[in-house]
Amino acid sequence: MGFIEETGAAQHFRDARITTIYEGTTAIQANDLIGRKIARENGATVGAVVLMMRAVEAEVAAVDDEAFAAIARALKAGITAVEEAVAYILATYARDIKAASVGSVPFLKLLGIVTGGWQMARAALVAKRKLEAGEGDARFYQGKIVTARFYADHVLAQAPGLAYTVVNGAAGALALSEEMF
Repeated sequence: MGFIEETGAAQHFRDARITTIYEGTTAIQANDLIGRKIARENGATVGAVVLMMRAVEAEVAAVDDEAFAAIARALKAGITAVEEAVAYILATYARDIKAASVGSVPFLKLLGIVTGGWQMARAALVAKRKLEAGEGDARFYQGKIVTARFYADHVLAQAPGLAYTVVNGAAGALALSEEMF
């Protein structure tokens, strides 16, 4: 019968087995990000992206609106978290690649979350301009602002914790010897 049977239990087995493949490819992409995309070029590209993020953060902070203030606060904390994590990667990668690599997957998640927040903030700014001009579907644009606020409060808020893991997680992870598994 192979993986085909009536109980459905085999589906759980297949789902559990695919996780290792997903985790492996995630780590490969994360290690490529910190090694070839950040450490090799001494953070030049990510630094340029952070500058673009900071410009949007400043633009969002200048809007006199409670939702935009919340978005700006969360975006600021997220960008700062990226900066802290990148500084750690740059300071650690050449002297202790294992320690830097422990945080590669959390850094990938961190950068993805903050980049998402940056783009949501940009969309909120465009939506505000459209609303002020009386253009387009007002409910759609109001929804853009509300979802950017939701993202800031519920997703972007995770950024400092992920940065903490990148910067401080190596000691605990590397203390585990192979014999412990």
